[in-house]
Amino acid sequence: MTNNRLVLDGEAVAKEIKEQLAVRVRRLAEAGVTPCLATVLVGDDPSSATYVRMKRSACRRLGIDSRLVQLGRETTTAQLVAAIRELNADPAVHGILLQHPVPHGIDERAAFEAIGIAKDVDGVTMLGFAQNAFGVAAFPSCTPAAIMALLDYYRLPIAGKRAVVVGRSPILGKPVSLMLLNRNATVTICHSQTVDLPAAVGAADIVVAAVGKPRFIRGEWIKEGAVVIDAGYNPGNVGDVDYEACAVRAGAITPVPGGVGPVTIAMLLQATVDAAEAMARQR
Repeated sequence: MTNNRLVLDGEAVAKEIKEQLAVRVRRLAEAGVTPCLATVLVGDDPSSATYVRMKRSACRRLGIDSRLVQLGRETTTAQLVAAIRELNADPAVHGILLQHPVPHGIDERAAFEAIGIAKDVDGVTMLGFAQNAFGVAAFPSCTPAAIMALLDYYRLPIAGKRAVVVGRSPILGKPVSLMLLNRNATVTICHSQTVDLPAAVGAADIVVAAVGKPRFIRGEWIKEGAVVIDAGYNPGNVGDVDYEACAVRAGAITPVPGGVGPVTIAMLLQATVDAAEAMARQR
């Protein structure tokens, strides 16, 4: 492996963000406001339950109130939308997170769209996506925001660079592509129909892997010195990048775990505090 490879430590980035947030949470407490994140969990998927526990634990450690709304697998779209609308109307709730994925049979997009834009701290609504596209989103999607935070923390240049995003989901691949574009990168979005994917990846100065397939990005695809951001997480603590092979060529790379993941949670907490401050100013 190259001796000058930079491992992008998401734990360190998240720690700094949380330290700054702790000061803001204390100031809100002095004003009689406790930031509150409501998480809606539908069904009994064990992975989703684990993610929710992690997020709630992170909230508690920072002094953010964490409210869990747990609904059964038999919940209908109408019932889920009604539960979300109740949270919209609750002035004590500042952010709403619908844990993805929801059980089969529920219209997930309808549920996302029920979240009020002022409480859409995970950037999942179509309005939030549009605001992100224009560079004015108060709450961009958390994983894309985490990727940008990592690049900025390590002062990795974006403007003028060729960025390739492998994956086009509406809450990861597409929004991070727009965020990179808004920062003056030249962006290519790749997907299952991309012809000669290795060549596309090989031309990139920045590679974002968001495809949801373990070790999908191969080492020989990576341009020497490229920045490799692995936004995937698969069973067995494996990302979307073949880490060992890609690290040989990369100039900077995120590990899994300990890369994008911790910063994603920190960005969710930051958005919740931002929302609480915004609502406090309106009182």
